[in-house]
Amino acid sequence: MTPITVYKLDHEGREVWHYDGEVLARDATWVQLEARFNRPDRDLGYAVFRLNDRFVEWFYTDRWYNIFEIHDVEDDHLKGWYCNITRPALLTEDAIRSDDLALDLWVHPTGETLTLDEDEFAALTLDDETRGHALDALQQLKQLVVSGDAPFNR
Repeated sequence: MTPITVYKLDHEGREVWHYDGEVLARDATWVQLEARFNRPDRDLGYAVFRLNDRFVEWFYTDRWYNIFEIHDVEDDHLKGWYCNITRPALLTEDAIRSDDLALDLWVHPTGETLTLDEDEFAALTLDDETRGHALDALQQLKQLVVSGDAPFNR
């Protein structure tokens, strides 16, 4: 596997966080990687993210979102999918840069969804075109869940 660094950027392109992963697969417009959650345990109410949980992540250059499939550190059971609404990612051989637009979608393994951070998204200073792309991306993700398309086809 090839190492890769993910740079999470805010809506203005400033680095918020970065972490390392390993490339599992890639194509011209996407990359799939595996990384470990490298923060202290976080109880978000709908799920608990634990130090060293396994994340399988997809980033796209032609979509306004990324998807994180989250597996428990102890027994690898699927906790769910965390989907970030983002600008299309910038992919290079060894790095991913992704501008987070605050709006998120949690998908439980049962297919139940929970839209997150709508207030944060509403407060961002975004042009109408960017805001429209973000809202369209949220609907696209919800449709993927309903239709059971990858990676929501468990």
